Amino acid sequence: MHTILGAGGPVANALTTELVKNNIPVRLVSRRQVDIEGNNITWRKADLLNYNEVQEAVKGATVIYLCAGLVYDVKIWQEQWPIIISNVIKVTKENNARLIFFDNVYMYGLIYGPMKEDTPYHPASEKGKVRAAIANTIMGEVNAGTLNATIARAPDFYGTTSTNAFLDMMVLAKYAQKQTAQWMGDPNKLHNFIYIPDCGRAMYLLGQHPESANQIWHLPTAPAMTGHQFLELAARIYGVKPKFMRVRKFMLWILGLFNKLIAGTVEMYYQTDHDYIFNSDKFEKAFKFKPTSYEDGIKEVAKTIYKPV
Repeated sequence: MHTILGAGGPVANALTTELVKNNIPVRLVSRRQVDIEGNNITWRKADLLNYNEVQEAVKGATVIYLCAGLVYDVKIWQEQWPIIISNVIKVTKENNARLIFFDNVYMYGLIYGPMKEDTPYHPASEKGKVRAAIANTIMGEVNAGTLNATIARAPDFYGTTSTNAFLDMMVLAKYAQKQTAQWMGDPNKLHNFIYIPDCGRAMYLLGQHPESANQIWHLPTAPAMTGHQFLELAARIYGVKPKFMRVRKFMLWILGLFNKLIAGTVEMYYQTDHDYIFNSDKFEKAFKFKPTSYEDGIKEVAKTIYKPV
């Protein structure tokens, strides 16, 4: 039994699709009912902060995927992530299961050059410190031989209806409505985005290959492009002019005074006004996986999610 903790989010949904497609029984675990149905799908209600509920939800699991996302508030992250990680590690051990943790890149901090699996952690934000602590806790158990776990790390993503996806919300959705796009940070800087279906396929592959355990993997992501290149490509696909407004840090700070979610993005602004280069060579070579090009990915989004007016 493969069990997904934090079901219902974009990555969890993409992973669920892959598991179901390959006839693998999957148990979805979340606080609210997940709107996905299938012959091999079951759902269990559980709060990841409640150890007993998590323990019941994962009984019999052989592979446990942790794809949870918390409210974008640093205090909540500081309070809740340590509890969640502790609970999940305990139940993974109890079931003699394998843990695959879906992670981001916040722990690296500001990097001059490509981010790789062995890049040291120098978090430049409070959220980054939380993510570094999570990764260190997991890999500390792995190195001690007490936990079978994999960290699957990804950059910003696109190709989802989630309103938290920067490229989807601020560029593709805008061009689909013939509106002016918004670009966070410096459009002259490089950035990577992972295509959500690639993310789901990559997580599935890790779950199918026990030999990939006990290490960190960067999930398959197309090479970085500048903001201007993304805007021009998206505009061409949507048949509009590449008009955009640059979103600067001061603007975010002002808006954050009235919106806590926006306020949470201010400390992460360094990711958008410096080059952000995510390297996934290790995964691509090991699994012979070619990431979806931005051209193909955005064309697919234009057909299925943010369709032109």
